[in-house]
Amino acid sequence: MTPGIMFVSLIFVGISFLVSYVLKSKFRAYSEVPTSSGLTGKQIAEKMLRDNNINDVQVLSVDGFLSDHYNPANKTVNLSPDVYAGANVAAAAVAAHECGHAVQHAAAYPWLGLRSRLVPAVQFSASLVQWLLLGGILLINVFPQLLLAGIALFGVTTVFSLITLPVEFDASRRALAWLDRSQIMRPQEHDKAKNALWWAAMTYVVAALASLVTLFQYILIYMGARDRR
Repeated sequence: MTPGIMFVSLIFVGISFLVSYVLKSKFRAYSEVPTSSGLTGKQIAEKMLRDNNINDVQVLSVDGFLSDHYNPANKTVNLSPDVYAGANVAAAAVAAHECGHAVQHAAAYPWLGLRSRLVPAVQFSASLVQWLLLGGILLINVFPQLLLAGIALFGVTTVFSLITLPVEFDASRRALAWLDRSQIMRPQEHDKAKNALWWAAMTYVVAALASLVTLFQYILIYMGARDRR
């Protein structure tokens, strides 16, 4: 890794840490704010699925803090224990957001489908990309094609990060619209849920920007080596 790439990486690590810290702080704070409906995250998820005529998705509890996710492969909304059993604004926001992905799946939302199709390529890229980039930097003057191969694989992960953005923002949009229609929350509770989901989305924005800037730097290194040949 060159000094320039290392410097940019450290900047984005710092930004990512800050955003993650704020997100966790928001989650803990909003976990202390009960919803007027008194429904748990599990109950909210099940109600949102029913209201969207989705009957083939299970709501499960999984270990971990903020480990919540929707799995399109087996059609499960997986909620962390605090979200699954919590009857508060944070739990409601997260549960509705994950169900937003289930609604996307049922509606054949194109960005979600594209992201799902890219998963095998991203998994393959992740297993090789760091070695190819490292080897490409070390052998840049004798075998620049190795760096080019690393750039191509890193590009796959960057595209995945960028495609993730509309998927996450749309899931939050669907979640907040449903929470508003269902009147599960008072207006002030809805505002807190919106704020929590905005900070969650920022983690994806930072990751996508970091990946894009790093990819651009590797491309500049390759082009510089090519021009010197």
